[in-house]
Amino acid sequence: MIIIGIGIFVFMLSLKGLTGPNNEVTAPIEDPNLANEEFINQLVPVAKELHQAYGILPSIILGQAILESDWGRSELSAKYNNLFGIKSFSPHDDSVKLKTKEFKDGKWIEINANFKVYASWGDCMRDHTLLFVNGVDWDPYLYQGVLLASDYTTAANALQSAGYATDPNYASKIISVIEKNKLYQYDK
Repeated sequence: MIIIGIGIFVFMLSLKGLTGPNNEVTAPIEDPNLANEEFINQLVPVAKELHQAYGILPSIILGQAILESDWGRSELSAKYNNLFGIKSFSPHDDSVKLKTKEFKDGKWIEINANFKVYASWGDCMRDHTLLFVNGVDWDPYLYQGVLLASDYTTAANALQSAGYATDPNYASKIISVIEKNKLYQYDK
């Protein structure tokens, strides 16, 4: 009986970090030195759950995470669990100020910006998805095209049209990442 109890305890510990309060999807803080395939494999279960709950294509979640975080190796993702370059506009957010590049007036410039800090990659993935679901204060429907897209090309173009990033080639970069890594396979 004690062995069974220990086994259950160990199993429950292994789940710690994968689900949070109210069975919300979360993920533990991951190793920033993962191989590319391992990085994808860690994010796929959360991306699939978010797809089931909210309809966003896993390929878009994964493609953005790869592009924005350099496979989880960027300072923002490795130290602060922010896979998507999600900026903070609220004084109530846990945030960090970092340098970033923005495309403005036809050229790349470097600025300092406040970025959200997350407890885990899973928390970041959930917040990223909820941004698409809830939109922004000034436009709750800003990302509806991303949510309604039935394919990754349409979703990536909707992201760019909504102004998710300042890079004028953002959609084509995401599409390239998705195709190169066959991330569309997770949309089925």
